[in-house]
Amino acid sequence: MADATPSEQAQASAPDMHAHPTAAIVLADGQIFYGRGFGAPGIAVAELCFNTAMTGYQEIMTDPSYAGQVVTFTFPHIGNVGVNPEDDETGDPVAEGIVVKWDPTEPSNYRATSDLAEWMESRGRIGVGGIDTRRLTRAIRMQGAPHVAMQYAPDGVFDIDDLLARARGFAGLEGMDLAKEVTCAQSYKWDEMRWSWPEGYTKRTEPGRKVVAIDYGAKRNILRCLASAGCDVTVLPATATAEEILAHNPEGVFLSNGPGDPKATGEYAVPAIQGILAADIPVFGVCLGHQMLALALGAQTLKMNHGHHGANHPVKEHETGKVEITSMNHGFAVDSQSLPEGVEETHVSLFDGSNCGIQVKGKPVFSVQYHPEASPGPQDSYYLFERFVAAMA
Repeated sequence: MADATPSEQAQASAPDMHAHPTAAIVLADGQIFYGRGFGAPGIAVAELCFNTAMTGYQEIMTDPSYAGQVVTFTFPHIGNVGVNPEDDETGDPVAEGIVVKWDPTEPSNYRATSDLAEWMESRGRIGVGGIDTRRLTRAIRMQGAPHVAMQYAPDGVFDIDDLLARARGFAGLEGMDLAKEVTCAQSYKWDEMRWSWPEGYTKRTEPGRKVVAIDYGAKRNILRCLASAGCDVTVLPATATAEEILAHNPEGVFLSNGPGDPKATGEYAVPAIQGILAADIPVFGVCLGHQMLALALGAQTLKMNHGHHGANHPVKEHETGKVEITSMNHGFAVDSQSLPEGVEETHVSLFDGSNCGIQVKGKPVFSVQYHPEASPGPQDSYYLFERFVAAMA
């Protein structure tokens, strides 16, 4: 079928196991995957990544760092514990959609208030089940986070040519500032602390260190960790200037996680961070905040082939030799070869040797690429919040 159209090729390649597929995934290179749709019918166009975590699918879907992405889960049992409002990392799902091997089943967990398919449908997000996720993951690794158009059509009717054109027309995340799309609209206070048994989430009532958290797409559990570590947290939008930040008289500034290209967000974030650094107060950054700090200090960032997405990533701290099991979600990284004099690498990935942490020598200014609040270790990385609070003492 050398002269066949993409639509004709798609019909010929549809697998027998999907005699009546209701979902299609079309990669920009022309590869087509058929499956069973769930969630909300429609079309999503995004960058495709894979995540190796065995748990936390709801937290992943609501993590603002996944804006502009469709997530392929390599673990097959997605949806088996349902969903509940307490596990949302922000108000609504941010990832454009998910791809799974097995269709979500009825939830079996005492905390579940709904099942995954209903939750996604009510929030306008597409899911595709019945996919050979191993094959799709290999395609992602070989191509490097391909662009994709994904459709859930209950009637099983697809315009493959249109989907292919959409995938090929997607601009990609390089040069894209997504922090402005997921940041808060105005400042607010945060006092909720980490979940604990049997109380659940509790409020901080005692006075603590005054911290301003810059919201590039902050996860709620990061703010909870700051509160639990002893911080009175004020959250400001990503576009806040140094003057607006320092007007709160913070004892420390936290730079949050977030999506998109750090260089694009850095157009307005870097000058603000440089103003904070000039004030000589403690600074702690995570994920995109780590990349923002690196850019403000004069380093460079780069786009990774397929990024790091999962909850089983080993990271070594140079000073102690300790290895932490971390949660990661990033498609860009700090180029360790570009670190200027006076800035040193503190952590490194044991998967590929990429940079996972920096600090300014002799100053309480540091950041890490991974998510210490996600706690897959489960407590391997909480010391970073305690280190930040100690720096303000």
